[in-house]
Amino acid sequence: MNSPNPALVTHRAAQRLPRLALFLFCAAYVIPGVFGRDPWKNADITAFGYMVSMAEGRSSWFAPALGGLPSDAAFLPYWLGAAFIKVMGPLFGAPLAARLPFAALLALVLLLTWYSTYHLARTDAAQPLPFAFGGEADPIDYARAIADGALLAVIASLGLLQLGHETTPELAQLASISLYLYGLASMTVRDWGPRIAVLVALPALAGSGAPAVAVALGVVGTLVCWHGGTEHGRRHLPAVIGSTVLAALAAWMLGAWGWRVNSYGSSAQVLATIKLLVWFPWPAWPLAFWTLWRWRRQLTQHHIAIPLGCVLVSLAACIAMGGSDRALMLALPALAVLASFALPTLQRSTSAAVDWFAVFFFSVCALSMWVVYVSLQTGVPATPAANVARRLTGYASSFSVVSLVLASLGTLAWVWLVRWRTGRHRNPLWKSLVLPAGGVALCWMLLTTLWLPMLDYARSYRPLIDRIAKQLPKDQCVNGWALPRGQIAALEYMGGYQVDAVNTPAMSRCDILMRLEPAVEPKPPIAGWTLVARAQRPSDKDELTAIYRRNGTR
Repeated sequence: MNSPNPALVTHRAAQRLPRLALFLFCAAYVIPGVFGRDPWKNADITAFGYMVSMAEGRSSWFAPALGGLPSDAAFLPYWLGAAFIKVMGPLFGAPLAARLPFAALLALVLLLTWYSTYHLARTDAAQPLPFAFGGEADPIDYARAIADGALLAVIASLGLLQLGHETTPELAQLASISLYLYGLASMTVRDWGPRIAVLVALPALAGSGAPAVAVALGVVGTLVCWHGGTEHGRRHLPAVIGSTVLAALAAWMLGAWGWRVNSYGSSAQVLATIKLLVWFPWPAWPLAFWTLWRWRRQLTQHHIAIPLGCVLVSLAACIAMGGSDRALMLALPALAVLASFALPTLQRSTSAAVDWFAVFFFSVCALSMWVVYVSLQTGVPATPAANVARRLTGYASSFSVVSLVLASLGTLAWVWLVRWRTGRHRNPLWKSLVLPAGGVALCWMLLTTLWLPMLDYARSYRPLIDRIAKQLPKDQCVNGWALPRGQIAALEYMGGYQVDAVNTPAMSRCDILMRLEPAVEPKPPIAGWTLVARAQRPSDKDELTAIYRRNGTR
């Protein structure tokens, strides 16, 4: 009978990624985008708006609000951001102060994914088969190599690129799930550390706005511990059950229970969800499927069952919420763990196909970014600069030596990485994920260096607020009854306006009204109000903000 373990790994293949290179990968992924920008539309500035409102005393810490509109129940990440704004805002400014703890959370996700995979790979069922005449991988070296592959898989995931660099509750949820995954993964080798991790993770997840996911993960952990067939699992069962109960209680105390189930109203929405499931977790999901096939006789073992259960919970949440990318993001750490166990079983032709796709795709993306940057700085070629000027009215390019140097170093590192991978380096298990992870890190670095001024101009509300400020002095009371919450946050923080988003225009005490209107066919005037001006975000060609003043006021 064939062995249920498909892993055959030599000692040479179990090389770990050099620690300096691993650190540089993580730094190149986490740090860019933290500095030198405003909060971006939509979820980023909305969450920031709640945080700064609490820190500045415009709303209660137990009832965060924007323009009087209450927040969702994600209290823990709002408290975290508000505390950093309160303490470090005077030194660094509110946007950067709020962004720092969330950058640390992203780094924590990478760290916990590595350690989760490392502990799972050290279990007996996950270890590769011994060779008849020796030469097989050392157990610890093998676990480190597999963990390096999982970390690279997280960095390479396309869906985490933007959402992982925002200041939103979902990043706190991602860190909580990663902590829970680590707690379950390490319960076979440690006692109190995993129990504390599990006890903290699920209540933190519930307090970050995902109580139903927390309870579902608690059920998954209970099943794994009870049916895993190990003494360690049953010994940790009380901690898992206790954490689930604490999560439910925390959600009840914070008023976090609420169902966000969305139905699929059309085939287009179903198709959009399918597309999301294809590109968002790429390239982890094909490797994860390969893992399930090659390790199909060990689906109940911890190294497969634990990450698979976490993936299924997040996938169910994504589908139930009408194809939510933020719910699907919660599956990425566990999906990366699953993907890493495909690495010992990949054929050389498959690895080569992944490499060449990554080289072509990311090199073309990087070259395109450089061409647009050179066009903006020199005017040659003329077409890219003309396209930017047409799409971003009023944008003036700027030059930064620091950004140019960092982008150049990142590009040279990519060239070196491609040369290294296309050389005679065929042994390390993690080799197939080096180029996808490096390409994602390169493109993110170029976006947040060469393109950062342009992106900030396009995605920030500041250009709109500057145009509004020319028509309306600060400290005005503005009725924003139908405005999106991101714009309310921008009006309050960037514009200094007092926004009433709760009352209708007729019931509001404010003498200024703002509402969104189609750019092609503006809405008819409102009875009792006089149109003052219309302002438009440079990148929003379809809608504009109309400013009205109540009749009889000045």
